[in-house]
Amino acid sequence: MASNRVFAMSFASIYPLYVAKVERKGRTTAELDQVITWLTGYDEAGIAAVIADGIDLETFFTQAPAFNPNAHLITGMICGHRVEQIEDPMMQKVRYLDKVVDELAKGKKMSSILRQPTSD
Repeated sequence: MASNRVFAMSFASIYPLYVAKVERKGRTTAELDQVITWLTGYDEAGIAAVIADGIDLETFFTQAPAFNPNAHLITGMICGHRVEQIEDPMMQKVRYLDKVVDELAKGKKMSSILRQPTSD
């Protein structure tokens, strides 16, 4: 049931925490928005509307205009779990967002954060 509480949280309550995290590490809100746009397809106006409307995380991801098909390339640990092994698809999307925001805050290059598939 803990995950249901996460899904019910408003994006508007989480966004300022993401902003504070990346700005503390010398990154910008514009870079944060770029990462969110890459992952979800929301543009700047869409992000602002979601915040203004108080949309919860489940709705945020369910109504994402274009969830990135390369999101599965996001791997690694977040909150003690490997994101690629999370079974609940909605929780995995939440953790994908957490992971890319964390990478941004840690100073990773934008080209690495915005994953592209390798062509073999």
